[in-house]
Amino acid sequence: MTLSPLDDYPVHQSPDVMRHVATSDRNFYDRYYFNCHACSDELMLIIGIGQYPNLGVTDAFACVRYRDTHRVVRASRELGDDRMNTEIGPFRVEVLEGLRRLRVVLDPTEHGLSYDLTWEGTIPATLEPRHFVRWQERVMFDSSRLAQTGLWSGHIMLGDERIEVTPDRWKGTRDRSWGIRPVGEPEPSGIQVKNPGTFYWLYAPMQFDDHAILCIIQEDDKGRRVLEEAVRVWGFGSPREGEQEYLGRPEYHPVYVEGTRDVREATISFAPPGGKPFDVHCTPVLPVHLMVGTGYGLEPDWKHGMYQGPGPVVQGVAYTLPQDAARMWGLVDAVGRFEYDDPSGAAPGPQVGYGLYEYWALGPHPSFPEA
Repeated sequence: MTLSPLDDYPVHQSPDVMRHVATSDRNFYDRYYFNCHACSDELMLIIGIGQYPNLGVTDAFACVRYRDTHRVVRASRELGDDRMNTEIGPFRVEVLEGLRRLRVVLDPTEHGLSYDLTWEGTIPATLEPRHFVRWQERVMFDSSRLAQTGLWSGHIMLGDERIEVTPDRWKGTRDRSWGIRPVGEPEPSGIQVKNPGTFYWLYAPMQFDDHAILCIIQEDDKGRRVLEEAVRVWGFGSPREGEQEYLGRPEYHPVYVEGTRDVREATISFAPPGGKPFDVHCTPVLPVHLMVGTGYGLEPDWKHGMYQGPGPVVQGVAYTLPQDAARMWGLVDAVGRFEYDDPSGAAPGPQVGYGLYEYWALGPHPSFPEA
């Protein structure tokens, strides 16, 4: 075993040194995710930075959708013995105030995208339900995640164009997740070949003036719930600051573009126990296909946790829409517009907010009887 600087902090959870996580499962990961947008179809920036201790790798990506361009910068290196070192080539993340303020940086490279941005949460970081999925004999997902809405300040550079990011316009959501989920190079499938491969998913953290609604729905090929969450969290500075209100079992009603599984609009219905039910109308404003270039799954030579050498290895990829639209499928992270009226009066007046509208419908599901 080898010591690291983190071992000098009183944070141990097992007799091992901090380099070694409590499981030897190759798929253990520890990850940051951020998105940044101007509550419009102007631009969406998505950032991810992950560590994979049992694979000895750390990597990062930044993906921007701006006008007709889908541009990605990505980097990878050996993790080494210092897990507090988040620098991966030109990328880094700094925790300025735990669970409240963070800074993310991508230094300029030849790939035409850089930024220096500071995040400030508008609600307390909120722990989501544990995500546990066993497929056949294998635990495929066993992870924890926190979610938060917030505001951004700083700047983004796209080529020679500088975009000033100010908290009066630029919002976003972030999460921190850690645990087990498939990463790295493909493994022999074994009995997993019998799985239907379904991933029916909605993730919608919504930001309003003084509160947020956090919603998750995952179902299997029979329509059974694998994971769900529906909670309203009151923001910093509101009279109910930090209070969480359970909104019951969420029901999801998407409207698809004919002949596709692209969502045109959707309704999410909430029924708070003992309260009055209400609907949130959702409109995807700017779709970003998160699996294209970022490591989430489509490129066989660049997946999260895949060893690329000692590094840092830095790459850039870019696609133009609509010419490259055929590549754009899979998990969609869209800027979402959300509207609702609260019959209880807790959030008086028509509510209009923005956030992340993330969806994917892969494989058989009762919503697609033809599949």
